[in-house]
Amino acid sequence: MALLVDRLLDYKATVRRCNPDELAGTVAELLSGASTVVAPSGAPEGWLSGYQGRVLRDGEPQQLAVADLDAPGVAVLTGCAVAVARTGTLILDAGPDQGRRALSLVPDHHVCVVHSGQVAGGVPEALARLADPTQPLTLISGPSATSDIELNRVEGVHGPRRLDVVVVVG
Repeated sequence: MALLVDRLLDYKATVRRCNPDELAGTVAELLSGASTVVAPSGAPEGWLSGYQGRVLRDGEPQQLAVADLDAPGVAVLTGCAVAVARTGTLILDAGPDQGRRALSLVPDHHVCVVHSGQVAGGVPEALARLADPTQPLTLISGPSATSDIELNRVEGVHGPRRLDVVVVVG
């Protein structure tokens, strides 16, 4: 767990640890600046029970348009399939609490819930935990970032500018 947190922080993600009873409050605090939160249809209701803003469920009744996901003030809340400690990578496999790829790639702010039991040491162990490692996966190692020719870091060019990871321990 310590290695995962270290790697995520190194990648400029924000990491908050909490116990299961604190999860809703932690998520609400991280999303307090968002006017709208998008969540996959399978994300547990309890994750958002402390959030006071507008919540949209992708796929209920239909998938949200990219323009809706890219609107100012929109954040997304997902879970993950597994997290890789050694690389600081979150793996999403489109499970019910993760949704389709666009959810984690389009909004400017992504909050991802990781339970301590989902943390694997390395990539081979992580892939072995997936139900079908041959299906399309989204691998996230920090907020989206790139560097220009002068090596100036630019965030949010190819995905969320801000990544908050909530590690649920216990």
